[in-house]
Amino acid sequence: MAFEELKRKQSAMWGSAPFERVADRLLGDIHDDLVSRLVPLEGAVLADVACGTGGIAERAAARGARVTGCDFAPALIETARGRAAERGLDIEYDVADAEALPYEDGSFDVVTSAVGHMFAPDQPRAAAELARICKPGGRLGLVCWAQEGGVADMFRMLAEFQPPPPEGVGSPLAWGARDYQQQLLGDAFELEFEEGNSPDEQESSEEMWTLMTTSFGPMKTLYASLEGERRDQFRSRVLEFFESHRDGDTIRQPREYLLTIGTRR
Repeated sequence: MAFEELKRKQSAMWGSAPFERVADRLLGDIHDDLVSRLVPLEGAVLADVACGTGGIAERAAARGARVTGCDFAPALIETARGRAAERGLDIEYDVADAEALPYEDGSFDVVTSAVGHMFAPDQPRAAAELARICKPGGRLGLVCWAQEGGVADMFRMLAEFQPPPPEGVGSPLAWGARDYQQQLLGDAFELEFEEGNSPDEQESSEEMWTLMTTSFGPMKTLYASLEGERRDQFRSRVLEFFESHRDGDTIRQPREYLLTIGTRR
């Protein structure tokens, strides 16, 4: 099933904001966690799929891997290339669709994706591509938001203001279940799972609102699409969501995730 028009819109959506601000603040510890479980990386040929602005790619390259990052949003790839140049890191970046990667079978020793591939609409196809480009005996490293938890709750809250997705589009949160990953990847990989949590702590819900509506493409795009009372309702609902995690002077939003390490059969 093809979702080309949907992916075109999603590419523009994810590239509409400086996502690196969100990634650097909210994903750094998750990136560290995943990369630390894949060492040693010296000399390994690594692909980071749906790489965003390069958080995994940068860490892997700093550990001596030969890294290729790819994402379907040209704006994010442009940012990632600039960051690599600033940091003196030799990383190859390509604009590419996670459902149709432009790499030969078995090209990589390590294949990673951190809360990126899970947004591809055709999930079996995306899973097949992760397996296809990983060489026999190679390693897979994934991070997906848990099906139940703080980020899942936020996505469900956003869905209250979004039109329904096209028929046949897989839910990103499905990737947060071990059984589902076994279904998609178990024939190709021997899989191990571990649960993690990356809570976001802040003093002000307004601070998080500002970050997300200026720097997180999906929320920025959604807010811009709303008008009048509906727009006001959305802002109130988001602030209410963040405030629901307040504990005294601090808002502490849990952000549970599933970390997957696989070995290619």
